Amino acid sequence: MALVLAARSREALDAVSTSFEQRLTPLAAGDRQKLGEELYAVTRLLVAERALRRAFSDPATSGEQRASLASSVLGGKVSAATLATVTDLVEARWSNPSDLVEGTESLARTALLAAAEKQRALDDVEDQLFRFGRILEREPELTTLLADTDVPADKRVELLDAVLGTKVYPVTAALLRDLVRTPRARHLDVAAEELAELAAARRSRSVAYVRTAVALTAAQEQQLTASLTRIYGRDIALATELDESLLGGMVIRVGDEVIDGSVSGKLAAARRAIPS
Repeated sequence: MALVLAARSREALDAVSTSFEQRLTPLAAGDRQKLGEELYAVTRLLVAERALRRAFSDPATSGEQRASLASSVLGGKVSAATLATVTDLVEARWSNPSDLVEGTESLARTALLAAAEKQRALDDVEDQLFRFGRILEREPELTTLLADTDVPADKRVELLDAVLGTKVYPVTAALLRDLVRTPRARHLDVAAEELAELAAARRSRSVAYVRTAVALTAAQEQQLTASLTRIYGRDIALATELDESLLGGMVIRVGDEVIDGSVSGKLAAARRAIPS
């Protein structure tokens, strides 16, 4: 689910997301889910209260002043982790108030997907979100009922829960409930599939795809996993593949980042460095 943000807002979200991932790392799955659901509640508050979202992102006030306002509004009503996250968000510089809303919602989703990650359930959550998107595509009447803002949000969520039953993970239900509570002119079937794509992206970025010239021992895999987990600040799983063309060493890909420590890679780099 790609966010369309102005340059300043993109920089703000990237900076806050880095510290947010560090905040998530020690949290248990239940605490991650609570953090996500509370951030969703803050998102809804910002959507409903125009004056508040403008005050939280007002460039005429200092980050410290905006953080103080956030503490006075939310203190005692949300967990310490949620308040710290909102403080980080409002201290950042946003291009406009609506980007702050998008950033807050983005972190809510991240926290919930991180909860599924902790439970080793991201595969299932991704599949459930995708399948629900397909159901909505096939059932336009259901989609219309779930997106009808003339009907109270609690009633729409009640209908969603009746459809979902006990067939999905709590993370899946929480993500879909927020879509139904605040559709914000989004097509629910498309939005559900975009959430599935986010889950897939989260899963991919937490897997290190390793190509190695020789098979790793169990001890080597354990050491590499520990090193990558420390580097990236989150649990990393290994997916290894033998590739004799590397001649020696290994190539590691985590998300979009590639670490080439192979012999063939070093030879190629040396050849490029030699003047023709």
